[in-house]
Amino acid sequence: MRLLVSALVALALIAPSAPTFAAPPAPAPAANADMQAAGLFIEDLSGQAFGVLRDKSLAKTQVRAKFRTILKSSFDVNTIGAKLIRSHRATLTPAQLQAYLAIFPDFVVGSYADRLYDYANSELKIVRTQARGTRGDIDVHSRIKLPTNATPFDAVWTVRKMPSGKFNIQNLTVAGVNLSLTQEADFTAYIQRNGFDGLLKFMREAAAK
Repeated sequence: MRLLVSALVALALIAPSAPTFAAPPAPAPAANADMQAAGLFIEDLSGQAFGVLRDKSLAKTQVRAKFRTILKSSFDVNTIGAKLIRSHRATLTPAQLQAYLAIFPDFVVGSYADRLYDYANSELKIVRTQARGTRGDIDVHSRIKLPTNATPFDAVWTVRKMPSGKFNIQNLTVAGVNLSLTQEADFTAYIQRNGFDGLLKFMREAAAK
């Protein structure tokens, strides 16, 4: 579950630092404001995740619950989840689709939240923001430095301003790898081997651990 897993890991890596934004030349005031707001959105989101990670008073179930809240409020979960199975959508029953979308957030958090604690002392710095495509999406470029001497890597968060005015994360590219496309391929391979109901079973089991 690389897309949102890596997003959660990236969130957990953050010790917030002052962002520096670089917009395209001479943007309109509204566009410039949106790009700055997108960067601040990622910074604020990371601060929330980092706070949960560092709070040792929280039980495992509480950490999972808080991460799930962050996930639902900050990621376009339904759009991302549907995109990962789009090549199978026509063959699914309404019940299968509903079951998949229902378990998707719990699968991500339940499978990977325990791994985040290893990254508490890492740092993420927002480098710049940049307009993307024609839908009003904005790429927030960040650099993540691990607590070891490993080479820092880049993460690009693609966010979209919703009609309500809030931002939602649409995709994440880590070290040049588009995680949405990679995860879609992984899901397709699993479905081909085990069927869609097999994928649902695997997700439920992972979420329950």
